[in-house]
Amino acid sequence: MAGGVVLVQGASRGLGLHFCKHILSARKEARVIATCRSPEVASALHALQRLYPQNLTVLRLDATREAEIREAAEAVAKEHGRLDLLINSGAMLHPSGRGEKSLQEVSAEGLSITLATNTIGPLVMAKYFAPLLRKGTGAFGHQFADQAKQHRAILVNLTAKVGSIGDNALGGWYSYRMSKAALNMATKNLSIELGRGKTKVVCVSLHPGTVNTDLSKPYHRNVPKDKLFTPEYSVNCLMNIIENLDMVKTGRFFAWDGSALPCLKGDTTVQDRSDQIKSNGDV
Repeated sequence: MAGGVVLVQGASRGLGLHFCKHILSARKEARVIATCRSPEVASALHALQRLYPQNLTVLRLDATREAEIREAAEAVAKEHGRLDLLINSGAMLHPSGRGEKSLQEVSAEGLSITLATNTIGPLVMAKYFAPLLRKGTGAFGHQFADQAKQHRAILVNLTAKVGSIGDNALGGWYSYRMSKAALNMATKNLSIELGRGKTKVVCVSLHPGTVNTDLSKPYHRNVPKDKLFTPEYSVNCLMNIIENLDMVKTGRFFAWDGSALPCLKGDTTVQDRSDQIKSNGDV
């Protein structure tokens, strides 16, 4: 495969880390910028950097701090001048580590922190990195022969099935559901704006399934074994989707298996299984 310049936001662990591993392994000429809040303690990233010293750069970036996003964008522009793929993978379930089961557990602080991390951060990332995405080389995805339908780069926001309004039949998890639903809307908006003109960018929301990471760990006991994925498996599935994206698919919400999911409307006939959310590949 060709190279390409890739930035993975939230790369110190979980899916972000495995996106870096996958791309570095699959694309020998790729240049990967891995960002995280505290590079000094990102031991797994530094171990990966020792394996790919010429291909992997680690940058400090807290997606809730606009100044750090701007500084990272300036650094990437100076070093590479473009970006072919941006993956916003950083996310949190809730500051407490657990989703709210009822309205009584909702707090303004919990909502604001979750939204800042899961929604506002990725959108501000798009603001500062869109100019670099528009300068991309089209290294990822499927390109049409018609130049008018070709794209320069791809922007991926990792979302969750529980952020689908049409799929919500269980309630609860106010902060997380709201943050991911809002992220889906942001992705749709981005797909429209960045789909105009000659330098187009594909923008999609991707649901990785329930992955064996710290975010979903409190709910693993409720997940069928065949629905709890390893990070490697989930990333392999998501990269397969990414490699087949084109401008026809921009603005859409896809699950790990390639199926399209409803964002704002759809089948709401899912049977309510309990009064407490039980994850079934939805986190």
